[in-house]
Amino acid sequence: MPLRSRDWFGRTGKDGFIYRAWMKNQGFPHHEFEGKPVIGICNTWSELTPCNAHFRELAEAIKRGVWEAGGFPLEFPVMSLGECQIKPTAMLFRNLASMDVEESIRGNSIDGVILMCGCDKTTPSLVMGACSVDIPTMVVSGGPMLAGRFQGRKIGTSDLWRFAESFKMGEMSQAEFVAAEASMARSQGHCAVMGTASTMAAMVESLGLSLPDNATIPAADSRRKVLAHMTGVRMVELVKEGTKPSQILTRQAFENAIMVNAALGGSTNFILHLTAIAGRVGVDLSLDDFDTLSAKIPLLANLQPSGEHFVEDLFYAGGLPAIIRELRNVLNNDALTVNGKSIGENCADAKCYDPAVIASVEQPFKPESGVAVLRGNLCQNGAVIKPSAATPALMQHTGRAVVFEDIDDYKARIDDPDLDVDPSCVLVLKNVGPRGYPGMPEVGNMQLPAKILAQGVHDMVRISDGRMSGTGFGTVVLHVSPESAVGGNLALVQNGDLITLDVENRSLHLHVSDQELAARLVHFKPVDLGYDRGYVNLYIRHVTQAHEGADFDFLRGASGSEVKRDSH
Repeated sequence: MPLRSRDWFGRTGKDGFIYRAWMKNQGFPHHEFEGKPVIGICNTWSELTPCNAHFRELAEAIKRGVWEAGGFPLEFPVMSLGECQIKPTAMLFRNLASMDVEESIRGNSIDGVILMCGCDKTTPSLVMGACSVDIPTMVVSGGPMLAGRFQGRKIGTSDLWRFAESFKMGEMSQAEFVAAEASMARSQGHCAVMGTASTMAAMVESLGLSLPDNATIPAADSRRKVLAHMTGVRMVELVKEGTKPSQILTRQAFENAIMVNAALGGSTNFILHLTAIAGRVGVDLSLDDFDTLSAKIPLLANLQPSGEHFVEDLFYAGGLPAIIRELRNVLNNDALTVNGKSIGENCADAKCYDPAVIASVEQPFKPESGVAVLRGNLCQNGAVIKPSAATPALMQHTGRAVVFEDIDDYKARIDDPDLDVDPSCVLVLKNVGPRGYPGMPEVGNMQLPAKILAQGVHDMVRISDGRMSGTGFGTVVLHVSPESAVGGNLALVQNGDLITLDVENRSLHLHVSDQELAARLVHFKPVDLGYDRGYVNLYIRHVTQAHEGADFDFLRGASGSEVKRDSH
């Protein structure tokens, strides 16, 4: 296959001189520029993204593999999105980071690219950007951190929500809270549970964009570096073979990813990100696909937040290959992966070493998994709920609405002793969608009112146009579309309105007549957030709704790798 890099380094005369000369100030000898495949290492290392803070060392392992295979590795940085640091939400900048990745790959002398992903949004943003360019691509995830240890037991990010409730109710002291804080993130890596970061790592492996076991090897395990090294080796071969993401990211691959995610009890954020990736490569993926493909898949992985264990336990139990092999009768086993083999071939000999972590299809941990897509007059374009993390008794429920107009209203009133709320109520949070926040933050699993927690109640039906952390749990309806900020019916809900959630029948219904909703809509006024310049203004004007992946409308479809003009 012709190398893109030859259009830079293979030139004669002035142009070739300029492209090579300044690269040589790093100590590269001339023969490195004479036809070796140039492998870009797209690194999201940042001390502001602690999940990815070990990526410098991991990048060195990748480079060793590239050198070994006869390639020329060149590392470059892109915008890094640290979920626990960046305000107002990392999701606001996912599309920006994807643009950074796309243009960095297209505009530079790269024949193939290895994406270094870890924290939640780094994975979809890098994959979205790379598949828009469509040169040979592989992913190396950073790996999960080791499970935390606190007061004699294992803990993970999902325990944060429990600790927060206990602290709020005075059942946990400040000293204990700080001790738990120091005990949770005790090694390098991303969240130890099947939150969004590990869900994204599983997504790329089930799509076929990484080597087997990429999703689950702990960050602290030396085998993570071995996988990085072998990715470097394979990347050089992949460039020579000319295999591009468009050949791997087929409809069949997306179907596999949805079914594997269901078996894992993965994050609801998966829906947004996979839909956005599909939009970049031209695969028609609808919200209903997630429901229909998940419906036949039981929960096989006993992992927090839907279960008990941690992602490192999944690795020891056989890793994602064991889950994939268990699903072999329903998956598209012929789907191609980046190592040149099909996903079925990769997992044919995988074994389960711990049935307490990986169940069989015949005897699953829970019969229902994945996501349920809801329809009704409260979510004209759909909403989602994660049944495996919800309370069974609330899956069919009618209650009166307790409405919060935005996140500030919620924070101001949620613990007010005079709040008119009881355990049967439905908490409704507006204006936390893609445009309304802006950026669709992870506030959908609203903490319950203090007066409700004091009654020993730990779950209520909650509805919003926002997202929930992949580490979260509860009977939480998310991604309501259209969002309230654009005049969806969620914007019209008033205190006291009755709402019925019926997961079995995939329904979310507001007991208000069409005529009354039309009358309320006359008085609807979108919130003016005051962003009149810069990226956030661009985001508000061009972001699509949740059911479309919350990507920018002008980024759907790939642009390819061709650069038609030189820089000098």
